[in-house]
Amino acid sequence: MFRGFFVKTISFVGYTVQYGCIAHCAFEYIGEFVSCSGPSMEPTITNHDVVFSERASRHLCRIQKGDIVIAKSPFDPKMNICKRVMGLEGDKVCTSGPSDIFKTHTYVPRGHVWLEGDNLRNSTDSRSYGPIPYALIQGRVCLKMWPPHNFGILAESPNDGRIL
Repeated sequence: MFRGFFVKTISFVGYTVQYGCIAHCAFEYIGEFVSCSGPSMEPTITNHDVVFSERASRHLCRIQKGDIVIAKSPFDPKMNICKRVMGLEGDKVCTSGPSDIFKTHTYVPRGHVWLEGDNLRNSTDSRSYGPIPYALIQGRVCLKMWPPHNFGILAESPNDGRIL
């Protein structure tokens, strides 16, 4: 009786470890569902929208200008941010806010990206904290999953839906 219980327990633990490894690989290399909060990406992504973030683009260095990405916050590594890529390494980007009279520019350094929210007046982004290292990018947002009436592929153009 004890032997049968022991064998079943070891078998259960083995299957749990296998499925845990499969889940880890899926979330690390395929993608994940992310619930977004805050107004910085409105109207493209609103508060409590659920999006799918795929990771292949990040691993293959295929992030492009106009892509919406999930990245680790440069201030708090426990927090993720959702922003649009506005500049890649070597690009000249505007560092001024939408209401600034004098426009200032900078170049994105090697190995970094410039991120901005679509809602420029209500977004803490690279205009506040500067370019972020490419390594902080977790994935590229490709689908809006929830709410159902907004299901679909997200626009890749940096001008779509931006609030100035």
